[in-house]
Amino acid sequence: MKKNLIFAMCLGAAWVAGAAESAPPNVLVILADDLGYADLGFQGSTEIPTPNLDRLRASGIRFTDAHVSASVCSPSRAGMMTGRYQQQFGHEPNCPPQEFGMNLEERTIADALKPLGYRTGLVGKWHLGDRDCFYPTHRGFDWFCGLREGSRSYFYDNKKDDKPGSPKAIELNGKPVKFEGYLTDFFTGKAVEFIEEQTEETPFFLVLSYTAPHAPMHATEADLQRFKHIKNQKRRTYAAMVSAMDRGVGQVMDALEKTGAAKNTLVFFLSDNGGPINHNASVNLPLNGEKGIKFEGGIRVPFVVSWPGQLPAGATYEPMVSSLDILPTVLTAAGGTPDYGHLAGRDLVPFLKGDDDGIPHQNLYWHKEWFSAMRDGDWKLLYVQDFGYALYNLKDDLGEKNNVAKQHPERLEQMRRDLDAWKAKGTGSEWTEGPKWYRINRQLHIDLIEEGTQVPAK
Repeated sequence: MKKNLIFAMCLGAAWVAGAAESAPPNVLVILADDLGYADLGFQGSTEIPTPNLDRLRASGIRFTDAHVSASVCSPSRAGMMTGRYQQQFGHEPNCPPQEFGMNLEERTIADALKPLGYRTGLVGKWHLGDRDCFYPTHRGFDWFCGLREGSRSYFYDNKKDDKPGSPKAIELNGKPVKFEGYLTDFFTGKAVEFIEEQTEETPFFLVLSYTAPHAPMHATEADLQRFKHIKNQKRRTYAAMVSAMDRGVGQVMDALEKTGAAKNTLVFFLSDNGGPINHNASVNLPLNGEKGIKFEGGIRVPFVVSWPGQLPAGATYEPMVSSLDILPTVLTAAGGTPDYGHLAGRDLVPFLKGDDDGIPHQNLYWHKEWFSAMRDGDWKLLYVQDFGYALYNLKDDLGEKNNVAKQHPERLEQMRRDLDAWKAKGTGSEWTEGPKWYRINRQLHIDLIEEGTQVPAK
């Protein structure tokens, strides 16, 4: 058995042997929005069946300690798209104002793959700048169908979200699109169309960026009926939204099989951040916290990677990984060479194959304006402005219930110095979320830190 890999033999999965493909792989990144950590079958949910995502998990590797680089949508996506900590180019806060977006000097995964002969596409949510200069087709994508903004109605609405000039309107390469039916199904259909256009000579890179299950809480009546046994109306709608996304994933996987692309497609599935438990009735257990804050419930996400014939099927990988790893993993698989002096991520394939018996990351870092965190192996440090620090050992306390800052002052001081040194490399935010979000998120952090055990800020 490979070090760090646990094989789920109950799934009938073992190492899939085979020579490396001579052709570069197709790449598919499926991104959920505000998904709860515990709300998938392979994450332990018995309330929301997700047979298609479970099928994807069975074909690949599930990560138990996987993180995104921010606990909110836009900076998380900026980190994933660039393979860099977004603080290094001023993209700390969420929801860029109209004049801002992801720094135009940054190179996206699509930018990196186009010179290698890839056809590149993005379906769904962008949220990295509303202005034309930030548009996906100016950031390495040949083709885009989706919305510039972060959320919208799941049904066509020409009086609000789809009115002329709205950044929430659905567009196809800059032109408004009037879609029929339910938005999640529409995005699925567009992803299938993109896959079915692929040729053996030209590999593709596709990001399928669902808005589900982000609010507003909209679902079809048919999907709601499947969960009529759930008494909580918001939870029932949320379950229906997750189910629609799962159905879409199944249709996309079927399209890969139908076209023959499945045998050489590298697939990632993850959420952009943790679930906002009060807004969409998601569940992040056994983690503490939620979207918007630095507890594990905000930054640790479901994460699966599948590459038939190249990576083991049905395995579980326990060391810490990050969404920042997607770019260097994809670029290396495509035949490129990542610049590790510039990137924060690592190519995961050598670790997942057992060719490298080390770990991808000893340390990971998070920061947004007033709140920070870092991991050093099992240790987790939290900082809240005008409050202080908390320290947790996640090996013994995954739920972050026992703040041990006073018991381990030397450990805390070492990590505080490391965190401050990392933060000093940032450029500072190009915009701010404002005092309202400071007050809300500060209180959320404080409420979860054990009373009386915080270490005052210096």
